[in-house]
Amino acid sequence: MAGNVDRPLRPIRENQRTSSISESEYEIVNDTGNMGYDIPISAQMSRRDNRKLWELNYQEAAIFLQEGENNDKFYTHPRNCNALPAYQIAHHQWFQVLDLAAALGLLLLAACERPAVPFLTLPVGVHGSLEILGQLILALQLAIKMRWLGWKTFIKHKRTSIKSFTLAIMFIESVVVLIRQTNHFRVTRALRPLFLIDTHYFRGVRRISRQILMSLPPILELIFLLMFFILIFSILGFYLFSQVANDTYFSTLQDSFVSLFVLLTTANFPDVMMPAYASSRFNAAFFIVYLALVLYFLMNLLLAVVYDTFSNLEKRKLKRLYFHKRIGCQHAFKLLVTKQDSNTVNIRNFIGMLRYLRPKKKRLDAYLIFKTLNKSRSGRLSMEEFYGVYSVLDLQWQPKQEEFKIWSSNFRYPFNFIFKKLNEFVNWRGFEGFIYLVIAVNFAWILEETISLSRENIDVKHYNFTITWASIIFICIYTLEASIKILGKGPVEYFTTGWDLFDFLVTVTSVVGLLGEYFNDSFFYITVLRPFRLLRLFKVKRSYRDVLGTLFVLFSRLISLVVVIMLVYYFFAIVGMECFLYVDLRNCCKNTSVEDFYRFTNDSRTQGYYYLNDFSNIMISGVTLFELTVVNNWFIIMDGFAHHIGEVSRVFFMTFYIVMMVVMTIVVAFILELFLFRIQYRRKLKLDDIDDHAKQTAHVYLSDEEKIMCENDDYKWTGGLIALQKDSTDLQTPYLYRGERYRNKMDFSLRMYGDEVKSWLEEEQDSRDQTIHTMTELRRRSRPNADLEDLDEDFIPSPTLPTPREEFVQESSPAYYNPGAENLQGESEDQEAKRE
Repeated sequence: MAGNVDRPLRPIRENQRTSSISESEYEIVNDTGNMGYDIPISAQMSRRDNRKLWELNYQEAAIFLQEGENNDKFYTHPRNCNALPAYQIAHHQWFQVLDLAAALGLLLLAACERPAVPFLTLPVGVHGSLEILGQLILALQLAIKMRWLGWKTFIKHKRTSIKSFTLAIMFIESVVVLIRQTNHFRVTRALRPLFLIDTHYFRGVRRISRQILMSLPPILELIFLLMFFILIFSILGFYLFSQVANDTYFSTLQDSFVSLFVLLTTANFPDVMMPAYASSRFNAAFFIVYLALVLYFLMNLLLAVVYDTFSNLEKRKLKRLYFHKRIGCQHAFKLLVTKQDSNTVNIRNFIGMLRYLRPKKKRLDAYLIFKTLNKSRSGRLSMEEFYGVYSVLDLQWQPKQEEFKIWSSNFRYPFNFIFKKLNEFVNWRGFEGFIYLVIAVNFAWILEETISLSRENIDVKHYNFTITWASIIFICIYTLEASIKILGKGPVEYFTTGWDLFDFLVTVTSVVGLLGEYFNDSFFYITVLRPFRLLRLFKVKRSYRDVLGTLFVLFSRLISLVVVIMLVYYFFAIVGMECFLYVDLRNCCKNTSVEDFYRFTNDSRTQGYYYLNDFSNIMISGVTLFELTVVNNWFIIMDGFAHHIGEVSRVFFMTFYIVMMVVMTIVVAFILELFLFRIQYRRKLKLDDIDDHAKQTAHVYLSDEEKIMCENDDYKWTGGLIALQKDSTDLQTPYLYRGERYRNKMDFSLRMYGDEVKSWLEEEQDSRDQTIHTMTELRRRSRPNADLEDLDEDFIPSPTLPTPREEFVQESSPAYYNPGAENLQGESEDQEAKRE
């Protein structure tokens, strides 16, 4: 049976039943993997052992594919069958949710501990007990992880080791807090975001954080150069302006450095220049040269370096992920082939693996996935076909008749005719142009009305917005447009298309605003939503579509960036609270240049208000840090703390500015990279809109026998039905199914860099060929005590896939199966030199 095409189904009668036992149970596995290591392989092994071995191989193959999909390192793969239960518990959905809840709970405790938000304050015993409970849950997760990894691999895994060390320190501190029943100086609380980043649901945040850390070396070099130039100009400014009367900005070298550091943000310009400028008009040249060099050259150069580094990292990450998934496929493939045929995977073993990889997939979906991969129509998957498994796993399948072009094609006459005409109407360019004209007129009307209200100095908050006929006409047109599109395109297509969904939300907002006008000033904050109707003008011009389209594509990854920024805020907020908790800035900084900003009086006309920028709790700290991020007058906050506490406090604020400058520059580079990628993708593939490639689709035809096999659990899987269709036409297979899924950034990138992907594969193949050649030469080389006549000169070792029991390497190595060709050659030459 091995090596031949699977037998097709016989004609099926209604009462006919076939054996539910898979034929693969009689086939011998090619490799047992880690899970079935203790089970002996032999042709005489019992059916029970063979069935158990296949199930273990299915499960382990699914784990390999999951590791490839999630970018998990292969050396963290379960070591043996005994480690499998721990692996399953750690990767169970409910356990991952528990881990996330514990990490979030520890973060939120900052609002309940000293210094706490007033209405969220908890006793020390309560928040201390909650903290220990969360830490015990995280410790349980680490213990389970050690159970499946083993202590050597556990220590080798950097992220896990850092998490364990941090958790141990924080646990000791929590016990001390409970014993003393009071909080002490605990700056280590700032490390709590590490636990959140390590959770399963924050993988995107973890990847963004990793990219930021990998981008740091060239960024730090440029920042060092930037600080060096600031220091040079600080020394020069001290010598030039320290003797200028009333110039306090350069009185000491420290003042000079701080003043020029603040000038880098332009927050104190031109104030910092005016005393020197009053002394001599030629002194302006110093500040002009400084700003031109540091602000306009080096800072923009920093953005260029960050963008170039980030772009290269994106491509390197794509390459690593691409080969990492291929390695996962290779490991899984080796576990699914048989001794009888080690080059292809049959359908039974593939679907057996799919039961563990995607347990919610139905029989029909599993068969459609297999048939989609099987481009050769042989009924068995080759290695090259198996590589495409990731692109089809998440396809959503629906039956689709070829003649059904729109959702209403199967309606009865005359409804099918009416809905067909509606579909043609909504796709007519004239209809779209009319809607744009209506929006433009609506824009002019809203603008004219707002200008009138502004000129008359009307209190819009208490203004009686009455419904006008113009409002009713515009809203009716928008509502009618949405209704026609829903009926013409169908609810599914309409509500799954980004731009249509955007139009619908704007229309709903407009209707709500109209209702607000009806209820007069009771719904003022809903009435002001009227300008949101104008957002639809973004669709008029293609460049506007690229802006919003980039936002839609960026949204999921942008959330990860926002979370990273919030975690940076959390870190500095905790440090700020621990360092500046009891600082009261009211009426501070007497006889200084910032005295007026911190004045606290009962007269609002002389009130300074800057005393509100403190670190009294986590929420107020976040507002203060946001003000520092915006940089407008941020140095006034820094000066207030410096004059009240000491000059050393400037280190905190200047460090925060540098960190946020780097993070925000990376955010800008991230947006630029995606926006330019979108434009280049559209140009390279000659598309009017990248959204035309937003969905990946696949069409699969099934015959009557295939459909019956998929709908009945009692029938054995066979790929012979696919092989029978190899030379036939699709007209003999009447059932058409359509699979769809939304493409992700990696899918677009692989299409965009298709030529480079081919070169990557060629480099990998060349590296493998070089390894084979090196091993061949080593075998041919003469050795002591070896008979030259016994050497087989024709022997050429064939490249074989490593077994899962071999030591795994990280995904950063593309040529995974080419270990140390140069090292082997070097070792042999050294040995030969010693012999000579």
